[in-house]
Amino acid sequence: MTDNSNKLGKAATRVFNRKVLILAIIVLGGYELYRHPPVETIAPQQVGIRLNELTGSVTEVGEGVCLMIPGIHSLRRFPLQDRIYRPERSAKADGPAPFQSSEGLSIGVELAIRYALDAKRLPKVAKVLPDHIGRDLVEPLVQGVIYKVFTRYTVREIFSTRRQEIQTVIEDELKPMLAADGIVLRNVMMGNVDLPPDYREGMNKVLATELETQQMQYTLQLKEKQVQESKLQAEAEKARRDTDAEAAADEQVIAAKGQEEAMKHVLPFKRKQIEQRELEAEAQSAALIRNAKGTAEARRIEAAGEADSRRKLADAEAYRLEEIGKVNSEQLERDGTLIDKHPLLIQKTLADKLSDKISVIIAPPPAAGGFIGQALIDGAQHGGSAGHASGSAP
Repeated sequence: MTDNSNKLGKAATRVFNRKVLILAIIVLGGYELYRHPPVETIAPQQVGIRLNELTGSVTEVGEGVCLMIPGIHSLRRFPLQDRIYRPERSAKADGPAPFQSSEGLSIGVELAIRYALDAKRLPKVAKVLPDHIGRDLVEPLVQGVIYKVFTRYTVREIFSTRRQEIQTVIEDELKPMLAADGIVLRNVMMGNVDLPPDYREGMNKVLATELETQQMQYTLQLKEKQVQESKLQAEAEKARRDTDAEAAADEQVIAAKGQEEAMKHVLPFKRKQIEQRELEAEAQSAALIRNAKGTAEARRIEAAGEADSRRKLADAEAYRLEEIGKVNSEQLERDGTLIDKHPLLIQKTLADKLSDKISVIIAPPPAAGGFIGQALIDGAQHGGSAGHASGSAP
């Protein structure tokens, strides 16, 4: 019984220890994942190189998220944008590390070496590249090349005459050395050249003398060219005058010949014009005579027609007056007969005539059926008032 209890206790202890071990492993694993997360981020304009510590393989990782296994993978990030290295210690002639010319003079040159990592070769050279590529790799190679190149040229050549050649030589020598380490050389730019003060002063004097000499040479050449130009202008002017004279003479000859030839055709044409004008004058005279005869005949016909028309109008007017007289006579005869039968019609007619001017007429009645207006007429003759009108026309 005791042995069974001991066995059970040992078994329980082993199970507990196993659980504790598993829990410890899980905790340690979680802690390691917390300290070393399995995900890394590659920023823009960067490329990542993932190294497998077990197999030694290399994997290129682009922009984005990269899966990492702690303890197995390691990641290196490399920038893809161009970089510029400037040897600032050699930019001044009195600086810490000036360049040396072939004469042994110290000079300062502002250089800019533009380079970038070769993305195609990066997986092959990533293991050997240092962490500080510019300081540990590019700077030593550049310094070794540029110091050696400048010692081949004089100060004058470096300063002015062979600057482009020096840039090309530095690029040609430096490019394969950087390419071996997976670095692409874009270009070498050469800026200001700083000369020693004494040399600069002497060089300025030499340059001034050379400039004066060149100026004198240019002046002499200009004068010579001006003399030649004057000669050529004189010769050209003479040739132009000769040509103009010949052209004017030829033009006069051609004009005379043309005028002579034209007269051969103009004279017959003039004669034809004279004949044509004579014929036109005769035709115009005949036409004027015909027009005058026609006009006179038309006027005679018009006068005869007008006289005939006036006679007819006079006959028509006489006939009209005669008929009107007959009508008036007959009307008077009828009116006289009617008045004889009805004497009051005279009074009515007078009232009708005055009705639009006088509203009321006051007059004494006629005696023995006489004319109603007789009293008014008699009163006007004696200065009396036979009546008065009042009111206005309605």
